[in-house]
Amino acid sequence: MSQHKSLQGASGIVRKRNVLKRFERVEILKKRGQWKEGDRVQGLRKTKPGV
Repeated sequence: MSQHKSLQGASGIVRKRNVLKRFERVEILKKRGQWKEGDRVQGLRKTKPGV
């Protein structure tokens, strides 16, 4: 039996995600200068991927 298209791994379909993990949001905020070490990781600003 073959695998259904919706169950393929990341190598099959690469899709842009619109929801980021917390560590990804922190990285973006660090690049923008809006987050520094020691700041809380809860209640982060909204960010868009790739911006």
